[in-house]
Amino acid sequence: MSVKIRLKRMGSKKKPFYRIVVADSRSPRDGRFIEAIGTYNPLVDPALVTIKEDLVLDWLAKGAQPSDTVRNILSREGIMKKHHEAKYEKK
Repeated sequence: MSVKIRLKRMGSKKKPFYRIVVADSRSPRDGRFIEAIGTYNPLVDPALVTIKEDLVLDWLAKGAQPSDTVRNILSREGIMKKHHEAKYEKK
């Protein structure tokens, strides 16, 4: 089983709102997920992102792979940098 951190689309037509979720890679985009770890609202300027940082770092340490979009969001928030620093401190 491959675990992914990806976006789940919510909101109404033409008004997207996303949840950042941890899901099995085989489940559909808006289907079953393991845990919700944040939200992303691209409609406001600048885009509003709320993330439970400790949960994200925990899932990344367990081997969850972020999608390209989520990787960009996490990089902007500085979480990927913290993950890489923690990863190389252990070695």
